[in-house]
Amino acid sequence: MNSRRSWLIFSIGSFAYLSAVLQRTSLGVAGVAASERFGGTAALLSSLAVVQLVVYAAAQVPVGVLIDRFGPRILVIVGTTLMIGGQVTLAFSTDIAAAVAGRMLVGAGDAAIFISMIRLIGSWFDGPLVPQLSQWLGNIGQLGQVLSAVPLAWVLHTFGWTPAFLSAASVAVVALVVVVVVIEDRPVGSTDEARPTSLREALVLLKKSFRRPGTQLGFWSHYVTQSPGTVFSMLWGFPFMVYGLGYDPALAASMLMVLVAAGMVFGPILGILTARFPQRRSNIVLAVVILMAAAWTVVLAWPGTPPFWLIVVLLVTLGIGGPGSLIGFDFARSFNPKRSHGSANGVVNVGGFTASFVMVYLIGVLLDLQNGWRMAGGAPSNLYSLESFRVAFLVQFVVVGIGVVFLLRARRRTRFLLSRDEGVEVAPLWIAAARALRRPRSR
Repeated sequence: MNSRRSWLIFSIGSFAYLSAVLQRTSLGVAGVAASERFGGTAALLSSLAVVQLVVYAAAQVPVGVLIDRFGPRILVIVGTTLMIGGQVTLAFSTDIAAAVAGRMLVGAGDAAIFISMIRLIGSWFDGPLVPQLSQWLGNIGQLGQVLSAVPLAWVLHTFGWTPAFLSAASVAVVALVVVVVVIEDRPVGSTDEARPTSLREALVLLKKSFRRPGTQLGFWSHYVTQSPGTVFSMLWGFPFMVYGLGYDPALAASMLMVLVAAGMVFGPILGILTARFPQRRSNIVLAVVILMAAAWTVVLAWPGTPPFWLIVVLLVTLGIGGPGSLIGFDFARSFNPKRSHGSANGVVNVGGFTASFVMVYLIGVLLDLQNGWRMAGGAPSNLYSLESFRVAFLVQFVVVGIGVVFLLRARRRTRFLLSRDEGVEVAPLWIAAARALRRPRSR
């Protein structure tokens, strides 16, 4: 464990995940181009992202079961192949139906990559390094968003729709080749528990994982932290900045890199805190949610156009939400046996993307409704006005707020079981910090 071979597996797998994030977020900088290419309403445009997220979320649990049964390597290969097919389909699509089909393939393929990598990390590494590597995986993967925000955006605006999405697909082709050559499921002579011998046995493990309060705590942690940043970067952030705030498209595309930079800075910090204070992980999650809610409240309540520095602060807080969501997978790892980590991670990963596709769609609906009321009153059409975005983005408070309620419920049940079964009492975060400060340091 933790050998040179382990690090090679981690490096290649991280590149595969980087490629997956590039394919996933490639539509984020193409929102304006998509509306010009396919036409239609905001709700119709949002359907491109919604179907991708719906397929991604729906595939998580089946993919997790398949990982437990067949191993992560084959799932990464199949998933990357599907994403290549989806991006090629989107590249040559001339109508919304073909574009939707392409994004569905991207969503199905993307669904297999991250939780397969989480399983590979657990098989090739051990100890406190595991949660930190999970954070680094997320950070490296988010570089794919940088590729979509800058070079892909440049190719799109310079050469057009088809060359842009074919270039994105070419990165996935490279990832597929290196995964086939290098990735293995586990070290030779590994003492991991045996895989389920049938799908029926794997489904039994899924049922047990789903019923564990710790798995549910991971689900709701992912639900409340991952979704706001995904909604912004995947579809609505770019139109909000270009039409609502009046930013130049090139500036708006580069602004999306702030989310990535924030994740890369704060991800390792959250990884260290997660490893250092494992019984306070839910407090860290709630702190991230409060930061994002506070930033959105100030932005939406600001009289007139919010200043540039405030939008940067918003993007930083949304960027922290990405690595914050990875704490959910640490809950799954802690409260499930290794042979069922695939299905447990699949359950957790459904959370954030379920919240994301609900919010992406509802924001589009609210934008359309407001524009319809405006035109019915005799005013000209202004689908993406700043005031319309102010109202539409309020839906996040409702969707995430519901998740916080269920997170607190799952946390209470998890703590009760820990206290009953292991005699563990979980202190508030401030008490743990005070104890850590008072602890004498070794010389």
